[in-house]
Amino acid sequence: MKTNQAFTILSNAGGIRAARIITENNKKLSRFRVWRMARMLRRGVPVAKIIGQKWFYGLRFFTNKYTLDPRPDTETLVSAVIADCGAGRAPRILDLGTGTGCIIISLVKNIHGAHGVAVDLSRGALRVARKNISLHGVNDLISTRRASFDDKIKFDNQFDVIVSNPPYIARGDTRVDDGATHDPQMALYAAHDGYAAYESIARNARDWMRRDGHIYLEIGIDMGARVREIFTSAGWTFVRAEQDLSQIERVLVFSK
Repeated sequence: MKTNQAFTILSNAGGIRAARIITENNKKLSRFRVWRMARMLRRGVPVAKIIGQKWFYGLRFFTNKYTLDPRPDTETLVSAVIADCGAGRAPRILDLGTGTGCIIISLVKNIHGAHGVAVDLSRGALRVARKNISLHGVNDLISTRRASFDDKIKFDNQFDVIVSNPPYIARGDTRVDDGATHDPQMALYAAHDGYAAYESIARNARDWMRRDGHIYLEIGIDMGARVREIFTSAGWTFVRAEQDLSQIERVLVFSK
């Protein structure tokens, strides 16, 4: 099928922007694939899930049904860590709930000497993370572990930096967009009104961090006060908050 024909069909199904991204990433499209993609667009499947990739912090990442698609809001977390890691530091990083691996890979690619461990409970997500680790040539710098936030994980060494974009949506939250219905539920939803993962991390992560280390957490809208309370009650010290490009409080930083 000619590109202009495919563009018209896909544009009618999901809009001009979706059609442009798909056709730019697929130079040869059969009629069957075009109609299949058009049906997916009509069902609200995100473009990233259709083409199997998403750009994040200037890097391309594979994504699929087992992973949360990288989102621009999460770049706020990456920027906060990079800003704190000055010259001469070679931080050891722990990424809890790594998904595609976009956070820890972006950090390792942008911080000289950075290395660490990516943790996820989902076997499917870890396969994607390993694929992205290989894609970006950081196999020697990032290892993976299968575990949950509640596991008392044993590591050979403690970490300078811990990062996490944990599941934080309460079940029944009407603010979830249609695209999120195609992401894995375990990466989105958490018990205790969305705070269960934060409670587990606050309880366990102190054992994984060096004395002068910091933890960086992505949070949902209006969750800041409660997450601060969870962590300070567990003995953490609040350092600062970071806002995303929409001026929404998006990242909280704590020290041990």
